[in-house]
Amino acid sequence: MHHQSRNDTKEEPSNWNSVRDVQYTLQLSKWLLKPIGVWPLVSGRSSRLDYFVSAVLMVTCFSSIFFIIVPSGHYVLYVNKSVQMKLKLLGPVGFCVSSVLKYCCLIIKSTPLKRCIQHVEKDWRTVQDPNHWRIMLKYVTISRNLITICASFIYTGGMSFHTVMQFLSNDNSTFRPLSYPGYDWFLDVRSSPTYEIVFLTHCLAAMTMYTVTTAAYSLAAIFVTHICGQIQINIKRLQELVQKVENNDVTPDPMAIIIHDHVEIIKFARNVEEALREICLIQIIESTVNMCMLEYYCLSEWRNSDAVAIVTYSTLLISFTFNIFIFCYIGEVLFEQCTQIGVAFYEIEWYNLPAKTAHDLILLNVISQNPTILTAGKIIELSLTTFSTVVKTSVVYFNLLRTFTE
Repeated sequence: MHHQSRNDTKEEPSNWNSVRDVQYTLQLSKWLLKPIGVWPLVSGRSSRLDYFVSAVLMVTCFSSIFFIIVPSGHYVLYVNKSVQMKLKLLGPVGFCVSSVLKYCCLIIKSTPLKRCIQHVEKDWRTVQDPNHWRIMLKYVTISRNLITICASFIYTGGMSFHTVMQFLSNDNSTFRPLSYPGYDWFLDVRSSPTYEIVFLTHCLAAMTMYTVTTAAYSLAAIFVTHICGQIQINIKRLQELVQKVENNDVTPDPMAIIIHDHVEIIKFARNVEEALREICLIQIIESTVNMCMLEYYCLSEWRNSDAVAIVTYSTLLISFTFNIFIFCYIGEVLFEQCTQIGVAFYEIEWYNLPAKTAHDLILLNVISQNPTILTAGKIIELSLTTFSTVVKTSVVYFNLLRTFTE
């Protein structure tokens, strides 16, 4: 099969299984974005009913989270004077606030997110070479595995905090525990069915917050791995360029396809950076604070010999550490993959190409030396160095916290 030009693919798709491939690529993100009402905003193919259901879901999700933030925030700031209690609630309530901010970012950034999804769909529709299809599928599998691992950690640790830990960590069997205090001034949470309603609302809010976090992570993983797949396809075309020119296989012009796709990759990478920069900034700040607090909670529960709490907090610590590591790792991978095109330009037998074609490679090589970088709010570059800084900062804050509280 030969590669068709982009103009040809506007009339009919090159990949007749594109619907199935797109569904497989976006399946996990769709599952995560639908329950929180964001999917109709980014899919581009939604009816009025879909938008209405989306609005109802968003109101429900926001209400459940604010049902935690308002009473608990009031309790922490004005009611409870204990420093230990304030610290114990700082992590969970702070996570609620950051989840609301990420949720808002997903909604506000729905237009650039939609553009990114449409770009992914277009690439699947236009792929025709079986080798290119396999490269794209390989990177989709990587993104799905990363999303699955992330979801497993955060849902396991998070729901354990809201359910198992609240019951098994209390010696008083008559006590009816809640993850978040602050309802006594307007509700009698010790009586039924008020307690059950509040408890289930907490679980609903928890599921919403973990879904928002995992959904944001899933979009980042899908988009960046897709970029990596497109870069590898372009590198493969570069490696085949000399052979095609020597065989006079220049219909369509292979150099034109390489240049066009390289420009498309750069545009897509910039759209991804625009769509995710605020979410990445919130994630960096959230992870730094929560890792610090979870380290403190683990130490406190170790002194109390509470095995259930230790396991729960340790799972959450691993989850937040893993999440920020992957955000930073995909930023590092994006940078390396974009610069790798320049290396591929040099490694091919460019000296066997016609002078005009070889000169065209110079410009591509120069452009590849200034790759798009995934940033957090255009302030912090996402890389493994950033991850190291986040971990060190969390440990420094943990030591300060331990010094002031002991």
